[in-house]
Amino acid sequence: MPDNAEAVNRMLETIKLSGAVLLLLVGVVGFYYFGDASTLYRVLALLAVAGVAVGIIMTTQPGQGAWSFLQESRTEVRKVVWPSRQETVQTTLIVIAVVILIGIFLWLVDMFLGWAVQLFIGQRG
Repeated sequence: MPDNAEAVNRMLETIKLSGAVLLLLVGVVGFYYFGDASTLYRVLALLAVAGVAVGIIMTTQPGQGAWSFLQESRTEVRKVVWPSRQETVQTTLIVIAVVILIGIFLWLVDMFLGWAVQLFIGQRG
């Protein structure tokens, strides 16, 4: 018996998700279909349709899982220790200096290899 109830629940969630996607598609098509209407009204209608679709999605298990994930992500971001302005500037300057040094090194290696190839194939000059 629980398998049947679970299958019905999955089918209901699939119908809800499909309906929400269809509602979004109808909203986008309507936005362009009523192109001669005021842009403000079209945008407000599209936002309203998107809000209803998101509301429908949030009643499903994947929607609730996504909401839970977003809340947990927000909590984790608040735990991050961000560098100070001084640390950021110092790190940026170090990265720029290293990039310049490696660029000069690669330029010198390229010049040396170019000289060696010219010497090897007999083209001086």
